[in-house]
Amino acid sequence: MLKKIKKNKGLFIRVSGLPGSGKTEISRKLLPKIKNLYGPTIMWSGDDLRRIFRNRKYNIKERYLFGISNVKLAAFFNNQKINVIFATVGLNEKIRQFTKKKIKNYIEVLIYTNITKIKKLKIRKFYTNGSMNVWGNDIKPEFPKNPDIKIKNDFKKDINSLVEIILKKINKIIK
Repeated sequence: MLKKIKKNKGLFIRVSGLPGSGKTEISRKLLPKIKNLYGPTIMWSGDDLRRIFRNRKYNIKERYLFGISNVKLAAFFNNQKINVIFATVGLNEKIRQFTKKKIKNYIEVLIYTNITKIKKLKIRKFYTNGSMNVWGNDIKPEFPKNPDIKIKNDFKKDINSLVEIILKKINKIIK
């Protein structure tokens, strides 16, 4: 699926999926490749922004408000022709709709991972320690119905291989 890319805006690559699905690691490895191909690029994760802004509010309402703030920040950079790679759980349909309206050159990447596998591998302790307000535990994820790119991470493939697949798909979308 080709997208009409506005030349006066940066790309916004939103990498979403369940906590522990590999979003941040994939995004970090994607960063230099996008930078080399498409110019100035920054990358951050939802966890990065939570640390910076000392946000420890995880209920569904606060997650939504924080998500809207994240999108506004990304739009700020996007409007200055700076590409943004944003690794976020982001499994909320209302935030996705807001993002699509607010940001041009939006590419949605879904890292699909079986939650049972994530729990079994003990990647994130909040899945097993009784924590509340956790996507995939007590908060039902709203997966995108038609992401631009959907990649399955079953933890058998090398992360670099997944990054290359995503990069090829991004190139097809915008060329």
